Amino acid sequence: MDSKQAMNGKPSNKKMKVVFVLGGPGSGKGTQCAKIVEHFGFTHFSAGDLLRAETKSGSEYGTMIQNLMKEGKLVDSSIIVRLIQKAMLENENDKFLIDGFPRNEENGIAFEKIVNIEPEFLLFLDCPETELEKRLLSRNQGREDDNIETIKKRFKVFMESTLPVVSYYEQRGRVRKVNAAKAPEEVFEDIKAIFSSFQGNDIGYRQIAIEAKPERSASLIKCCLPFLCCLNMDQRK
Repeated sequence: MDSKQAMNGKPSNKKMKVVFVLGGPGSGKGTQCAKIVEHFGFTHFSAGDLLRAETKSGSEYGTMIQNLMKEGKLVDSSIIVRLIQKAMLENENDKFLIDGFPRNEENGIAFEKIVNIEPEFLLFLDCPETELEKRLLSRNQGREDDNIETIKKRFKVFMESTLPVVSYYEQRGRVRKVNAAKAPEEVFEDIKAIFSSFQGNDIGYRQIAIEAKPERSASLIKCCLPFLCCLNMDQRK
């Protein structure tokens, strides 16, 4: 089955819990997500990883994404949402962390409309820009994007596109904020308290009707070229 067919399969009634994870570049999203997976049994999906996997797959959708990125054009939010949806369906777990998503309010609205599920909450790793800059500049990973000029651009994208998403969910009482400026172990202690309460109260599963078959993965994201590039740069924590 090709990507188009897989994206338009029969509805599924799988029940799932979803937690979005957002934070600035260098806030430690990947590190903390790995700890959450280990301690609480969630499955972790990265929007950036899904995007890169699809562009490398050689599929029709992957080729389309590459062309759109080269031209600096927008890609519809529904595509990345359906990719995430399919990835969740293909997985036997029913608890998911979605890292680096939604990147803007439109992404979040599309997710709830298409998947018909609200996130249990949005985990926001809050860290001052000065600390993030210090971390990125001190990383010894040979990354060309860890220079002051590129870092400033990434912060600008984060401030303009992602922070409004946090405000959107905060108004709905769905943000859980932690101080990510602390040491990783201390940050995770705060996160453990949030997830322990979350699991203990068993915040209700939300019934969903998903229009996809779990046959294979695809990936896309709603963004313009600079934003897509930012996703690619922001996955190593």
